[in-house]
Amino acid sequence: MAWYRNHYHCGDCGTDWEDEWSCCCDDECPECGSRHWSPLASEDLTEVIAERKSIFAVLRSPAHASDRPRYTQIAEFSSRELAAKLIVDGELT
Repeated sequence: MAWYRNHYHCGDCGTDWEDEWSCCCDDECPECGSRHWSPLASEDLTEVIAERKSIFAVLRSPAHASDRPRYTQIAEFSSRELAAKLIVDGELT
């Protein structure tokens, strides 16, 4: 399942915040409670790279994840560049 870090701004009180969701959905301001604020920007975190002792692991949020990403490792690489290539291209070429 897709996983996003959404960035919000409340036009009522000026608060900026971010929140992670399985979609790019509207949110409620954590400061004043004003509702229905749409994300100004979103980062796709469905696939991320985690560095572990000189190994770069590609992690993916599975289809059954709904309340949190529940990442599973799908590949390991010796460099961040190779790991990023898998995320961008979907395959190693």
